[in-house]
Amino acid sequence: MTGDRGMTASTRLRRALAGAMAVILSLALPVAAESPPRPPEYLIKAAYLYNFAMFVEWPRDAFSSPDAPLVIGILGRDPFGLAIDLAVENKRISKRRIVVERVLPQQDLRHCQILFIAASERARVDELSQRLQTQPILIVDDAPEPGKRAGAVEFVVNDNKVGFAINLDAARRARLIISSKMLGLAKTVR
Repeated sequence: MTGDRGMTASTRLRRALAGAMAVILSLALPVAAESPPRPPEYLIKAAYLYNFAMFVEWPRDAFSSPDAPLVIGILGRDPFGLAIDLAVENKRISKRRIVVERVLPQQDLRHCQILFIAASERARVDELSQRLQTQPILIVDDAPEPGKRAGAVEFVVNDNKVGFAINLDAARRARLIISSKMLGLAKTVR
């Protein structure tokens, strides 16, 4: 605790991401034994999803009760395998446990606080963004198309480096407050 006060917010976030990555990478070997190996890109994205939850504030009505878990929904062909489950295993944010659910597009998705839209759902992005745009859900798009903005966060990969872009208008429509720390690490903010 004593060394954290002198660190900048971005240094703390980088250390948190590095710690999460170390855990995920150390757990990648058992995952590979149980399922096909996951590209390192999705190990990094799994760590990001967990860390996004620490730097976003949801309105009270985003949760069904004060002790309801924070739900990360995976919509479409799951690129994570067990990596995302292991990344959040036994983790809590603001006393809420974190759970991962694989969801279908026709489901009521309002119980999700974070919704990861996999590349396999590219054809449904417009319909989903229209349907969910005012719900307090952090929509994270894995395969953004130029000119199409599905949600508040889009993963971007440049030169084999995973980053993310933030759409503040989408976050505001969803009544989400994104920390300035997270905004500072984004590749772009619109």
